Amino acid sequence: MDITIEKSKPLKGSIIIPADKSITHRAFMFSALTKGKAKISDFSKGADCMSTLNIIKQLGVNVEFLNEKELIIDACNALRSPKEALDCGNSGTTTRLMAGILAGQHFNSKLTGDISLSKRPMKRVIAPLEMMGAKIKHNDYKLPIEIFGSNLNGIKYISPLASAQVKSCILLAGLNADGQTIFSEPYKSRNHTELMFEYMGADITINNNTITLKKSQLNPVEITVCGDISSAAFFIIAALIVPGSDIILRNVGINETRSGIIDILKAMNGSIEIQNERVISNEKVADLRVKYSDLKAVTIEGSIIPRLIDEIPVIAVAATQAEGTTIIKDAQDLRNKEADRISAVKTELFKLGADIEETQDGFIINGKKQLKGDCEIECYNDHRIAMSCYVAGLVCKKPIKINEFQWVNISFPEFLNLFSLINS
Repeated sequence: MDITIEKSKPLKGSIIIPADKSITHRAFMFSALTKGKAKISDFSKGADCMSTLNIIKQLGVNVEFLNEKELIIDACNALRSPKEALDCGNSGTTTRLMAGILAGQHFNSKLTGDISLSKRPMKRVIAPLEMMGAKIKHNDYKLPIEIFGSNLNGIKYISPLASAQVKSCILLAGLNADGQTIFSEPYKSRNHTELMFEYMGADITINNNTITLKKSQLNPVEITVCGDISSAAFFIIAALIVPGSDIILRNVGINETRSGIIDILKAMNGSIEIQNERVISNEKVADLRVKYSDLKAVTIEGSIIPRLIDEIPVIAVAATQAEGTTIIKDAQDLRNKEADRISAVKTELFKLGADIEETQDGFIINGKKQLKGDCEIECYNDHRIAMSCYVAGLVCKKPIKINEFQWVNISFPEFLNLFSLINS
């Protein structure tokens, strides 16, 4: 599906941000590890999360949809050996977290994925799992991988990178490992796993960037999934850069390990007002009012990077409209996403007329540029590149065409409809 985007009128109105994908993945997986029935409400319907749901069904977990917004996960019986390979689709989260779950089971399994996912690095989870006693067959640490059920032992693992997927994989393996599992990371990555483990009764201790977990049985609980700040990011930045805009985004998760984008955009002089703060299923939630702003350049680096790594492509769009030179560093892991996001962002924004230079670990962007448009944009089979370029198209002088925009359905099938509600 190819789409054309034209320069936008002021964005006005209020929308509800759809469910957080990271929390949805975990709600599905963790509930499958209980010995009872769990109710999940307001979950993400994106293709990635459906890959996770399909896999737990293949593992013998019964899933009953009550309606479009609620389902029951019945995990009264132990997980069982799947009859076929477990297809993770395009989802790195599904792959890496399921590897941690499957490593300590009493049966063998095989994880596969699409062409894009099969190119992504899995050594970061396979190596520590093998340290715990896991037996895994792989082809140069890429999918497909075969996991042979093993007895695991807890380890002390000092991660060289701040990665929620690595952390979650090791902690999930630790649930079923003898002894205790200790995980440390250089900066605190998103902590949805730790919060949900606490909520579900795991024996877990958190001390700054170090987590200690003892072998635990999770309890079934009711989980309501809040809105995804990574999805909200596109609307936040659209409102900040489209003159005259004033919107309210409701039900946005503002977990401190994910809210780096709010901190950075406020530092860029962005008008973002946090309203109606509350806690839902152990996660902080709020409504955000966002107004058009005269943005200023900043340098983005160091410990804040894990708190906004997924939002950097659209932050780069904001930087093209900010006064001064924005520098983004320490984001080299963007090269290991669905696409090489550093190269892709530079290539496509440059087409639009941005003054952007690619570095090994980020960008140098000279801002306050009128983006010209009048070109075709590629999305590299990457949903975030597609949506970021859509936001850029809203301030281009002439229309742009984005090819294969259907990749957005991987994470955000409601994207176009929600933009139509505030741009009518």
